Amino acid sequence: MARVVAVMAMTHSPGLTGWFTRASREYQQLALQATAEMRRRLEAARPDVVVMFSNDHLLNWPINNMPEYTVGIGEEHVGPAEWFDEWLAMEKYRVPGHAPLARWIVNEGARRGLALAYLREMQFDDGISVPTHYLNPDAQFRLVPVTMNCTVPPIPTPERAYHVGTLMREMLAQFPGDERIAVIATGGLSHEPGGPRYFWVDEEFDRWFLDLLKQGDHVALLRECTLERMEAAGSGGTAELLAWVLVLAFTRGPADVLAYMPAVAWRSGTGMVVWNELAR
Repeated sequence: MARVVAVMAMTHSPGLTGWFTRASREYQQLALQATAEMRRRLEAARPDVVVMFSNDHLLNWPINNMPEYTVGIGEEHVGPAEWFDEWLAMEKYRVPGHAPLARWIVNEGARRGLALAYLREMQFDDGISVPTHYLNPDAQFRLVPVTMNCTVPPIPTPERAYHVGTLMREMLAQFPGDERIAVIATGGLSHEPGGPRYFWVDEEFDRWFLDLLKQGDHVALLRECTLERMEAAGSGGTAELLAWVLVLAFTRGPADVLAYMPAVAWRSGTGMVVWNELAR
């Protein structure tokens, strides 16, 4: 049976590649050190495939037809989408997919009452591209991308995201193969893309949220970190942390916060987190 061997989360701000040097040298160094440590831990875990949870920035689906979750089932994934390559200052990348695992997720989800949309050719913006740039630049690990609705009302609650994470954990564990799987969440922290608070970061919220992860109390986090609290810290962007809440279900114990940067220049609170204890 398959086995989850690593769980991580990081910000996917386009500023991390597109305008990286606009932030202070201190923040640049922190980001590079933290992502290098994530890559080191990823290589040490020796995954065969990365299942990456991000949000769809209305790239693959229109605003009036946004699925709750979408799985990329292609044999290969190519990014970034044409409009984003120059914005992200990134050349095209190709990463092999894992179609059998992706299809297993879709089919098993249906059997468990979780309806998952799927795409054979998924378009990627910063949500998948930025973490891939830092964590899988050589396409060493196969990729199964899973995007989620974090922006179009009704937005799923943190409780719903955590429940889906629990189902995902069970489904991956029962995949009939010996694959080693890394689970990565991308998105957040506080930001309001294109809104009146575009050039603003809610540092107080970010540190509060990261402290909840450090405590490792899932019940307390789900009770206190409501969708309303996320929206107050940046409408249309901070709720991307639902991806972090989803992968929280794969873990137990406190998170190891590698770095936090209230980087207004990158237009997002920026953080990198790993978990040392995994749920079984």
